[in-house]
Amino acid sequence: MIVLQNTVLSDDLKEKFFVCNLEKCKGACCVEGDLGAPLEQDELPILAEVYAYVKPYMSAEGVAAVEAQGLFVEEFNGDFSTTTIGNRECAYAIYDENLTLKCAIEAAYLDGKISWKKPISCHLYPIRITKYDGFEALNYDRWEICNPACSFGQELGVPVYKFLREPLIRRYGQEWFQELEELVTNEALVK
Repeated sequence: MIVLQNTVLSDDLKEKFFVCNLEKCKGACCVEGDLGAPLEQDELPILAEVYAYVKPYMSAEGVAAVEAQGLFVEEFNGDFSTTTIGNRECAYAIYDENLTLKCAIEAAYLDGKISWKKPISCHLYPIRITKYDGFEALNYDRWEICNPACSFGQELGVPVYKFLREPLIRRYGQEWFQELEELVTNEALVK
């Protein structure tokens, strides 16, 4: 376990390997499961603000789902998630020419239409954050659909936390990430 500022990180984040391999999984994390992507409370108004720019990138089914259910749904426990199409794929998921699922929000971002890349839970996956009083726990979410990413990460020698450098910096800042790298490096030197 790594304790860093107001976070507690599972050792899996430094010991397990991961690099998304969309060629193999085809973006299955955007369609598998029974809920959409988790949304933070502060992301709800952002999603409302960017929707008009994201909508042209969405599939007709995604737009219909949003029009029927709303931009997001509130779960029974009070958490929020993205709307889904038929309780399957995220309403904001789109298929590319290779039938790989991508994100309409991210497509709008990459085209310079919006400044929000995508929900932080999507950007951080396979890390899942659990909030507690005074700290956040970061855990590696193992899911068989990501086995190709685990193999690819192992092949390339990229630990989970290094693969997720950009979203970790987005969430916690550059200084936090540098401190994490120092802790991992120093721990490796001691071993």
